[in-house]
Amino acid sequence: MASSNKLDPRSWPGLAIFLVAGLVLGLTAGLVLTRDNNPGDTSAEAGFARDMAMHHAQAVAMGMIAYQHGFDGEIRVMGGDIALTQQGQIGRMNQWLEQWGLGQNSTQAAMSWMPAGMGSLENGLMPGMATQAEMDALEKATGTEVDRLFLEMMIKHHLGGVHMVDGVLKLSNDPDVVALASTMKANQQAEITYMQELQKKLPRKTG
Repeated sequence: MASSNKLDPRSWPGLAIFLVAGLVLGLTAGLVLTRDNNPGDTSAEAGFARDMAMHHAQAVAMGMIAYQHGFDGEIRVMGGDIALTQQGQIGRMNQWLEQWGLGQNSTQAAMSWMPAGMGSLENGLMPGMATQAEMDALEKATGTEVDRLFLEMMIKHHLGGVHMVDGVLKLSNDPDVVALASTMKANQQAEITYMQELQKKLPRKTG
């Protein structure tokens, strides 16, 4: 099943409320006391926070398209839930970087924080990320095609995210990073299963 931040699309006026609410949730949850021995600029923790924030940003965009234009009600709720959850997690990861005295951007290459991580890039994209052409197709889709594309793209996106989470869990013992990464993995694996069930309900594509 999807994560617990269930949303009724009819009760939300639009994108701005989603993003602001998610960001506030993330920043509030991430407020902790600064401690000694913070991760450094080239650490796995910093690389994960930066890369996963970017990875999440695309999931938020996908989720909002499904929320606004999905044909099936379950798809719309799923899209909104993912958008809100991952926007909140972006807020938490950005808060970590601020607490660690680090910038949100770096000269380090994407996935370079993870052993052999750069080998997982496809055309410069992190694992599971959609191409611009795929995002354009999702934005232009209508009816049940929105649902079909969203589920295909988000399942792939989540699988890539789980791969990144597994990487940081092997490298980090930072309690905040481990806790959030573990939550991400549990949520996204559950959402993959749920989305695969939703795929079975889609009308068969013709033509």
